[in-house]
Amino acid sequence: MKTVWETYDDTRRKEMSVFSDEYRSFLNRTKTEREFVSEAVKLAEAEGFTNISESVGELNPGDRLYAINRNKNLCLFVIGEKPVRDGLNILGAHIDSPRLDLKQHPLFEKDGYALMDTHYYGGIKKYQWVTRPMALHGVVVKKDGTTVPICIGEDPDDPVVGVSDILIHLAAKQMEKKASEAVEGEKLDLIVGSIPVEDKDEKEPVKKYLLDLLKEKYDIEEDDFISAEIEVVPADPVRDFGIDRSMIMGYGHDDRICAYTSLRAIIDMKIPKRTSCCILTDKEEIGSDGATGMKSRWFESILVNLLDRTNEGTLNGLNTTLAKSKMLSSDVSAGVDPNYDAVFEKKNAAFLGRGICFNKYTGARGKGGCNDANPEFIAEVRRVMDEAGVVFQTGEIGAVDAGGGGTIAAILAELNMDVLDAGVPVLNMHAPSELASKADLYEAYRAYKAFLEKIS
Repeated sequence: MKTVWETYDDTRRKEMSVFSDEYRSFLNRTKTEREFVSEAVKLAEAEGFTNISESVGELNPGDRLYAINRNKNLCLFVIGEKPVRDGLNILGAHIDSPRLDLKQHPLFEKDGYALMDTHYYGGIKKYQWVTRPMALHGVVVKKDGTTVPICIGEDPDDPVVGVSDILIHLAAKQMEKKASEAVEGEKLDLIVGSIPVEDKDEKEPVKKYLLDLLKEKYDIEEDDFISAEIEVVPADPVRDFGIDRSMIMGYGHDDRICAYTSLRAIIDMKIPKRTSCCILTDKEEIGSDGATGMKSRWFESILVNLLDRTNEGTLNGLNTTLAKSKMLSSDVSAGVDPNYDAVFEKKNAAFLGRGICFNKYTGARGKGGCNDANPEFIAEVRRVMDEAGVVFQTGEIGAVDAGGGGTIAAILAELNMDVLDAGVPVLNMHAPSELASKADLYEAYRAYKAFLEKIS
């Protein structure tokens, strides 16, 4: 099979290079869900999108709308020529990524250090998250309702924090453990300081020094952590990878690489035949539960709003719209790793540089928890991709008994719409630094745009 690189002429390579640079810059600015939503809204508003809560009157073809849920979900629409009730073309991606979260009572002192307790979020190899420079991103919401943004570790002059690991000279017992046990979850404590206050009567002088700093800079008290949402993420910048600069290494490709390409696809839409939609959701890495996860009823409520605005409302109208809608569940796939290729069945595996990957099904242990797309829908997607000249491949997440994974596809399919998994293959998935091909990034954008424009 040819790689994407072999199909690109100089013009397409220049387009890909510009797009990759824009993505790299965007990813550096969006290490949390809130940051992604904020930056995405800026891009959308610059291209004529209006907050649905500020839009009035009937909707017309070409109208561009967005809706926000709790600052961690974003839904964008471009109204099509056909009635909304005839169904939507939908792109759905998640914007949360594996990380460490501060606990509600995080700060403590031990052996002359100030530390912060964390709880890891999503499926991670815990040993990958130690001895790395880490940054703190998030918000502290005070009792009076004031929201205090926190970002420590991204500016080159900022300090960073991190989790220590035992030196190899004293690690004999640790090295005998299984990889899953070598670093315990309760040992993922951040070292955040070591200077004590000048008060001999203070029982926790280093902790007190940190609290004084936080009070001075952010005007927050220790109890304010109870209503905080602070994520601990890699402080490393996103970088070109490979001597040939063919790849991008950075934190959060899963799934912000699919979210960004989906966002750009709908922003670049003209007036479509069918209404276009892009859903950017939260909590996928921990099951899509909660008010901001894909299992929330928020998306359905937004669709009801659209139907009311086009005089196509009622519950029956919603059900009809959903049944006629078609969706790509935009999530990353597992790329074949040359150092660990034994866990893949290569005839049915994704490779970096060979384009966007379509997964008929994901899941694990006999397709458990998957969507398993209908072949009629897959055939339609194939036709559209071929007509648009999009380079694509198909794959599974590893060999049958090697493991597996899931996406939001099954959740949307339960609303009675056709759904197919489609995303960028990556290496190092769920690690602090993931790896993706620039060529696959650009083909994903082209694929998503073609899907919105051409699926009928």
